[in-house]
Amino acid sequence: ITITNDKGRLSKDDIEKMVSEAEKFKAEDERAKEKIEAKNALENYAFSVRSSLRDEKLADKLTEEDKKTANDAVDAAVAWLDANQAAEKEEYEE
Repeated sequence: ITITNDKGRLSKDDIEKMVSEAEKFKAEDERAKEKIEAKNALENYAFSVRSSLRDEKLADKLTEEDKKTANDAVDAAVAWLDANQAAEKEEYEE
């Protein structure tokens, strides 16, 4: 992070405080980013599987029982995602 004081509006203490706060929240921001990426990965995977199950080329190769099992698993994953918006990264990766 670069903070400049081009017009003398910020004191040295103000700048140091801003840098300190940015560093303090960096780890928290990184955890939030990882959590969002894990959630998005699971969500994308579930919808990718759902899309594949609707593809006629794959659908013809699966039994009705297999299709139902896979669709039920996708539905369960999507329902879990909807119900657990505040889950942790590790929960999304399980």
